[in-house]
Amino acid sequence: MAPAIVVADTSVLINFLRIDRMDLIGSHPDSFIATEHVAAEITDPDQQSRYATALSIGHIVEQRVDAPVEVETFLRLSRGGRLGAGERSAIAVALNRNYRLATQDNRAIRRAIQEAGISGNPVSIVRTQDIVVELIGCEALTVEMADAMLVDWASNHRFTLKISSFQELL
Repeated sequence: MAPAIVVADTSVLINFLRIDRMDLIGSHPDSFIATEHVAAEITDPDQQSRYATALSIGHIVEQRVDAPVEVETFLRLSRGGRLGAGERSAIAVALNRNYRLATQDNRAIRRAIQEAGISGNPVSIVRTQDIVVELIGCEALTVEMADAMLVDWASNHRFTLKISSFQELL
């Protein structure tokens, strides 16, 4: 499969920022971008610093949402009032540039797209666990390393998955 571009929502980025592993985003076979709205939602000073470092060394690229079709999509998604600016901007970019979308709440995203009356290409969604599985697949991580992250997320960062090991997803 050819490398793609993934637009990261704040939720997925924060999962990697919390454990100081943005290097994994940089090791992923796909390129990752974030919008300026997503960046603005990163409010923890340590996470902001880690994000700035990831930007400076090229693990992720920040892009503005300023194409007219993306602004229109962003505004249409605002009507339901359920999504934050970061989510709306990431969706707008993913839909209009045909990129993958990294987010944790795929049901809410799909519901918001439907409620906004946006049809056409469905957005391809990946979650944190999908990204980790892809990293295992390209040998940037071992299952053991991924499982250590799973424990760290659950023990220290209130992020849990319904698996006990990433081996279950392979």
